[in-house]
Amino acid sequence: MKNLSIVITLLLISTFSFAQSFSIGPKAGLNISNYTGGNIESDALVGYHIGGVLNYGFGDHFSIQPEVLFSTQGAKVTNNGAKSDFKISYVTVPVMLKLKTTGGFYVEAGPQVGFRASSDIPDQTFNNFAKGLDLSVGAGIGFQSNVGLGVGVRYIAGLSKVGDFSGNDIDPDFKNSVIQASIFWAIPFKK
Repeated sequence: MKNLSIVITLLLISTFSFAQSFSIGPKAGLNISNYTGGNIESDALVGYHIGGVLNYGFGDHFSIQPEVLFSTQGAKVTNNGAKSDFKISYVTVPVMLKLKTTGGFYVEAGPQVGFRASSDIPDQTFNNFAKGLDLSVGAGIGFQSNVGLGVGVRYIAGLSKVGDFSGNDIDPDFKNSVIQASIFWAIPFKK
């Protein structure tokens, strides 16, 4: 454990020293999520995300932005003729590569790993409705001011199946699909 702490500390120091700019701050916003694939019949569910961002800038236009977010996702699922909210909360870790213009507009893309934190599934016929790990990719656009205040929209497409059950009329081979609208403040610490 001590060796791991030393390696992480050295990695952070080396990353910070190579970065031409460094910023950190809060992020929050709205999720519109649904399930795609399989034979699941569902409608969009509104949720939220909240957490923080780190941004390592290399030059004036390129940066890497890892984030840690608490994100509520799911869908309104129709099962046995009734529609219910199937809510799953994740701790997500997206790592976005950002390309920013001199005017402040940016595009971003990158992978995301989600760890299931909790599930609120009203249908008790499901045992372990969702897997504990969710792999996704995301892409988005947005605007960030010189002081770090920004807004953005991101689409996250699931790569791994969500369902972790059997013996039901629903095929568990469906994936998360999430649209996020966010506000954030990446407070500059190093320019």
